[in-house]
Amino acid sequence: MSFGDPNPNPNNPYGQQPGQPPQGQPGYGHPQTPGIPPQGQPGYGYPQQGQPGYGAQPQFAGWWSRFAALLIDGVIIAIPYGILVGIGAGIGGGAGSAITMLGVLVGIGLGLFKLYKEGTTGQFIGKKALGISLLREADGQPLGFGMAFVRYLAHFVDSIACYIGWLWPAWDSKKQTFADKICSTLVVKAG
Repeated sequence: MSFGDPNPNPNNPYGQQPGQPPQGQPGYGHPQTPGIPPQGQPGYGYPQQGQPGYGAQPQFAGWWSRFAALLIDGVIIAIPYGILVGIGAGIGGGAGSAITMLGVLVGIGLGLFKLYKEGTTGQFIGKKALGISLLREADGQPLGFGMAFVRYLAHFVDSIACYIGWLWPAWDSKKQTFADKICSTLVVKAG
C-alpha cells in the first residue's frame, strides 16, 4: 500500500467496502435505474397492469394485422412447397415422387420453423413485418415451442362453426381467437 492510497484493502482492487457492488455497476438483482427493470430477466418486457414504469394495458394487434401476418407466413411456406410438388407432379415417376416428397418435407419443416420462431421470439416473418408479436398473457414472454404447437392445434376450435373463432378478434376486448383464450396468449403490437 502506498502513501495516500484511497484503497485501504490491498486485496480489493476496486476501492469499495466489502459487500458493496463496484462503482458504476449495479449489484446482482438491483436495477440500474430506479423504476426500470433490467433487460433480459424473466417477467419483464411486456406492459403489465400494476407494474411501475409500464402502461396499464398492452396494445393488442388488430384483426387485419393478424390476418395479414398469417397470409404472409402462409405464402412463404406455400411457395417452396408448391414449386417442388408441382415439379414432382410434372416429372412423374420415381424422380417426381422424390421431388414431391421433398416439397412435403420442406413445407412441414417451414411450418415447424414458424412455430419455433413464434414460440421463442414471438414472431415469424409475417408478424415481424407487421410489428406484432405472440406472447403469454400471464407475463408477456414468448410462449415456447411446445405451447406454440399446442396453440396451433387449438386453432381447430377456431375453425368449428363457420370459422367464427378466426373472426373473434375483430370484436373481442383482447383481440383473441378461441385458441388464444385456450392457451392464454395475446398478439400485441411489438415495441
